[in-house]
Amino acid sequence: MSQVAAARPSNATFKNKEKPQEVRRANIIAARAVADAIRTSLGPKGMDKMIKTSRGEVIISNDGHTILRQMAILHPVAKMLVEVSAAQDAEAGDGTTSVVILTGALLGAADRLLNKGIHPTIIAESFQRAAKRSVEILLEMCHKISLNDREDLIRATTTSLSSKIVSQYSSFLAPLTVEAVLKVANEDSTNVDLSDIRLIKKVGGTIEDTEMIDGVVLTQNVIKSAGGPSRKEKAKIGLIQFQISPPKPDTENNIVVNDYRQMDKILKEERAYLLNICKKIKKAKCNVLLIQKSILRDAVNELALHFLAKLGIVVVKDIEREEIEFISKSLGCKPISDLELFTEDRLGSADLIEEIDSDGSKIVKITGIKNPEAKPTISVIIRGANNMILDETERSLHDALCVVRCLFKEKGLIGGGGAPEIEIARRLTREARELEGVESFVWTEFAEALEVIPTTLAENAGLNSIKVVTELRTRHENGEINDGISVRRSGTTNTYEEHILQPVLVSTSAITLASECVKSILRIDDITFSR
Repeated sequence: MSQVAAARPSNATFKNKEKPQEVRRANIIAARAVADAIRTSLGPKGMDKMIKTSRGEVIISNDGHTILRQMAILHPVAKMLVEVSAAQDAEAGDGTTSVVILTGALLGAADRLLNKGIHPTIIAESFQRAAKRSVEILLEMCHKISLNDREDLIRATTTSLSSKIVSQYSSFLAPLTVEAVLKVANEDSTNVDLSDIRLIKKVGGTIEDTEMIDGVVLTQNVIKSAGGPSRKEKAKIGLIQFQISPPKPDTENNIVVNDYRQMDKILKEERAYLLNICKKIKKAKCNVLLIQKSILRDAVNELALHFLAKLGIVVVKDIEREEIEFISKSLGCKPISDLELFTEDRLGSADLIEEIDSDGSKIVKITGIKNPEAKPTISVIIRGANNMILDETERSLHDALCVVRCLFKEKGLIGGGGAPEIEIARRLTREARELEGVESFVWTEFAEALEVIPTTLAENAGLNSIKVVTELRTRHENGEINDGISVRRSGTTNTYEEHILQPVLVSTSAITLASECVKSILRIDDITFSR
């Protein structure tokens, strides 16, 4: 009889509750390890990370998304945290470290709830409801602002820059950033296309030499080898994608010349071919020529440069393919891929194009763009002592630009320094007491998890985190809802009055994305490998 029982298919595999729990626990540990790795980078006293890439490049950064993107992460669940910081970078641009730390804390809370025997789906769905309520609380707390109030925009940008390497230059970079966004955006628009602001890195000088130019800046030099001009007023600009050099056959060919008359004929043909191109360019009233970089043959040869110099045309070659779109929308000119299409209506116009010397390196500046088809764009030249500082300054400015863009999307500011998180935790804990069953447990854990932000800020600033967080709780109970941590004062203060501000979109986006990521992780109960 026992043999018959053994022959039957066992149902033990379905009763095995251990495996899903182990898988879930392993996933939570892997994801929390990633969150802990960048936890020290949060806040104005946060540390930087040095990353050495596989190509031997060295990156120094405290931008959460940059660090995670460069880390060699193998665990598939840990990679979800990289994606969550990428989503925050796309949506808000700032708060990429906060969203990962928050996800790690929520996973810790979920782990404690799982140990109490609560089902993972119930935890995940309750977290989503708590996150929704948190967003409502944030929107109630936020102070509505007007985009005409530059001071508020500058204060929010300064807060974003305060945790970066360039923090001591924030009083100079913040107004520059706000000015750049306001120039390319309409007041009625709910979004800003940051591709209209071009950040150009140039080694030399200090960060204080960073300047904003209302126009287009090219890092390529004007070609003066044939004696051509380097400055032109009332410029008519042509952007060409064809080459001004003798054509080459597609296959490798050799031409054998056994008579000097044939040689003369070849040279004469070449000369006539190039002269014809240059005359057509001049006929279209073009006096500035931007030539796209070519990999097949020379974009322009010496003879063509000689003709163009004689015709008084400014020539800039080696324009990168990625720059073509920005240049064409900035100048209102259309890229010309064939000589037959070279007509006056495809040209852009500007008051002045000139090559200027800027801290030891030359740049080409195009100002006074008049074309009605041209879109308002801004070029910012970032200066710095070395490439590492330049890269980090570029990332810092990108975050600052994103902060201003957030305020276009959602016109509200809240105090920083952990104030909103403490307030949400206080309200959720109070509301959790009114709920019934498991939901009450889950909301309390969610509220406690949010306190990881002020706790981490206090730890990174060298303060006693328990003392600071309990003091904040007391202050918030007494109705001081804008009280948070001020690193300058080494204690708690009203962050809104101290001008420690952040866009409400950064916090709402972080909480929503973190709860969605936790839901995805909790729903996984097995990992299998495909062949």
